[in-house]
Amino acid sequence: MTLSVGLLVTWAGVIVPVITSLSGRMDGSSLMTPLVWTVSPFCYLFGVWSIGQAMGDLARGSMFTATVANALRRVGLALGLGGVFSVFVATNLLRFLEQMRGGYLHFDVAGMTLGMIGGALFLLGRVLDQAEAVQAELDEMI
Repeated sequence: MTLSVGLLVTWAGVIVPVITSLSGRMDGSSLMTPLVWTVSPFCYLFGVWSIGQAMGDLARGSMFTATVANALRRVGLALGLGGVFSVFVATNLLRFLEQMRGGYLHFDVAGMTLGMIGGALFLLGRVLDQAEAVQAELDEMI
């Protein structure tokens, strides 16, 4: 799934605009718009890929807590960065690149939700790391 959706995002956000720009139907400054909007989907796809990696590691017999904590941190970071980029960075970057007017915040409820969930997952991964350290310390006492 990650590969197929990644190819679609790459096709729509990178390859088609570059071909259109090279054919002369689009100027170079408007080429940046689709490239900027593809950053968030690539962050989200990295999160999905990280989940697949964690499932593979668990299937190969890796330690559950360490694997899940690492996956939660990576997925949380990917979702958080993608959400923050789509809500705050993309609109302001496009305002700068295209010299356009508009708001400083793209009120994207999905992006805001993904950003907040990403932050919560990242923090949950840290909590699992601390719980594993406490468990190891308790195991040493016994």
